[in-house]
Amino acid sequence: MKFKKILVIGIDKAQLDAWSWDDIDSLTEKRICLPADSSEIDSELKDADCLLVYFNKADKKMIDKASTLKYIGALATGVGKIDISYATKKGIIVTNVPGYSTESVAEFVLAILLENLREISRAKGESKKGNRSELGFSSREIKGKKFGIIGLGSIGLRTAQLAQAFGAHVFYWSRRRKKDVEKKGIVFSQLKDLLKTSDILSFHLSLNPETKNIMDKENIEQIKTGSIVINTAPMELFNGASLEKRIRGGDITFIFDHTDIGDISEENLKRFQKYKNCITYPAIGYISNEARIAKQKIFILNMKKFLHGTPINRVVA
Repeated sequence: MKFKKILVIGIDKAQLDAWSWDDIDSLTEKRICLPADSSEIDSELKDADCLLVYFNKADKKMIDKASTLKYIGALATGVGKIDISYATKKGIIVTNVPGYSTESVAEFVLAILLENLREISRAKGESKKGNRSELGFSSREIKGKKFGIIGLGSIGLRTAQLAQAFGAHVFYWSRRRKKDVEKKGIVFSQLKDLLKTSDILSFHLSLNPETKNIMDKENIEQIKTGSIVINTAPMELFNGASLEKRIRGGDITFIFDHTDIGDISEENLKRFQKYKNCITYPAIGYISNEARIAKQKIFILNMKKFLHGTPINRVVA
């Protein structure tokens, strides 16, 4: 069984290896690829039975234009811009790509934390300039610190395990308690308590209506003075104005990597980057050779399983 027409929106050719495009083509009679801002999207949706997207939207308006649509596949774990409830109501199956970058993102969190705690970038720069002296450098250890994890999915859990390996005291808040994890020394804490007491905070929540703006003015004000806050999740979790005000105060360090997607305009990004205590990276946390291959395999397997009537990695409202 094949799809009659796959419409690919917002996925660049370079995002998938040649073998992946070959596999996709073997699953359909016709494939159309369009950028996310194409004026042809509405017309091409009309007879598409499969829609493949990246982080771009698939809302009610788009779904209504696709009268033959049966399947939406996201080349991502987050599906916050897909109207899952409406798709489900219309009998359309939505899948995502979970777990492919768990190790990559968790390792990235510890890498950027160590870079900040140990002044690694500055040290490299000074050495290149010929300065071999250690005078003027300071650092802190992870061991003994209270490490708070917000969102204990697969990435949050792996980050917690790595933090434990460094000797941190690890606490977590998640919408659902994980009693099996707590047996391994990862302690549950209410969100506000975690914000008030953690030396290091790492956010790993997926974006959905319940989590959008979860870090509102009140919660942002609760963050412990002197803490390091790392966000490798969508920036829509935070109220931008309140976050900027807290960063401007200079009493926390905020590090994030989602600078190319979401609701962050170039103007707003530059506003954050002007603060020395706000450190930004491109969205490279999920990038590794291992993750790149795993992501593509899961993405294509999702389509194959759907066509065989046994869908996997289905996202439900």
